[in-house]
Amino acid sequence: MKIIILVVFIGLSNLLNAQHENSHVADKPLYRDPIHNGAADPCVIWNKKEQLWYMFYTNRRANIDSLDNVSWVHGTEIGIATSSNNGSTWSYKGICTIDYQPTDQYSYWAPEVIENKGIYHMFLTYVPGIFSDWYHERKIIHLTSSDLINWDFVMELKLASERVIDADIIKLPNGNWRLFYNNENDGKSIYYTDSDNLNQWPNPSKKAVKERGEGPVVFKWKELYWMICDSWDGLSVYNSTDLTNWNKQEHNILKEPGKGIDDQVKGGHPDVVIDNGKAYIFYFTHPGRVPSNKGKDSYETRRSSIQVAELHFNEKDITITCNRDQKVTLNLTRIMH
Repeated sequence: MKIIILVVFIGLSNLLNAQHENSHVADKPLYRDPIHNGAADPCVIWNKKEQLWYMFYTNRRANIDSLDNVSWVHGTEIGIATSSNNGSTWSYKGICTIDYQPTDQYSYWAPEVIENKGIYHMFLTYVPGIFSDWYHERKIIHLTSSDLINWDFVMELKLASERVIDADIIKLPNGNWRLFYNNENDGKSIYYTDSDNLNQWPNPSKKAVKERGEGPVVFKWKELYWMICDSWDGLSVYNSTDLTNWNKQEHNILKEPGKGIDDQVKGGHPDVVIDNGKAYIFYFTHPGRVPSNKGKDSYETRRSSIQVAELHFNEKDITITCNRDQKVTLNLTRIMH
């Protein structure tokens, strides 16, 4: 009788463990916006007050047929999704209330959100209008919030040109801050500038890497600094020991299509969360941009989805790889991004 009870107990325990593990298997796709189905440029952070993970994203208007050329990528708000089960499933919450509309028409792109001393800071790309082409002014603005929903304008950053996008912030070893961004007027290369307080950026901008790219995300992992950029052919990967001199690895990640739902195309504009020594990359895809749809502009080629995958470190040649078809058991702990 004892043997039978023990066998039943072990079987039940294994079943519960399997159910627990499966409860944290990340959805694929991880998230789709229910309003316009155009979620892009994700940024993930822990909300201390609500005890929830928040995901911010550019909410592109993919499902509005009347918008021609690239006007559907303009007129965008910043969407919010939340996760109560540590990142494996996400639900739509709404949009950010942003206290900065100096023009009647505007576009918000590519939010970067960090926490410092109990205050949340957003560095946001602002486009003063809704346009059907790409060649217009863009700026990066600084906003603050206590609740991650309502955002107050602080300042417009004076950077290398009048066409700058895609901010990313990292804290330096000396306590200062470094902001990376895309300077579109210099061949869409990545620039950086420093601040000691997040509110003044007096240092002249410098070029970080010479190659074209946008959407940089910079983070520390495996005793190195890493920069991952969207180079429109998958994601370029760089490493550095000092956040100034960068070495580019030979192979891009998320270049080859995956097999999962909405993941059979190149990955774009990412964010990275480090948790318990592991690195998870959140990125977006345009699922309809497969070879058979090349040159087409439709709802199917415009819509986008957020995905997640785990990064892997190769110590032998100091590179990062990513198997996007590998199941991701995501159980993020309550840490700050």
